[in-house]
Amino acid sequence: MDMKTTLGLIMVSVLAAILFGWRGAQPLNIRKGPRLIPWRPLMVASATAAIVLLAHLVNLLGVTTGR
Repeated sequence: MDMKTTLGLIMVSVLAAILFGWRGAQPLNIRKGPRLIPWRPLMVASATAAIVLLAHLVNLLGVTTGR
């Protein structure tokens, strides 16, 4: 991937993590029933994707990560 695509995906995944964290922190409404979307695991998955994309961005900038 090029730099623009990586930066765009980082922004999308960070915004998704913020949105999912906010939705997961909302109080439970008993009258509406159980939550059908697992907000916390979605938040963790998007934050993990942001970290992986950040490592990819660092590699694109010329720093060697890993072996």
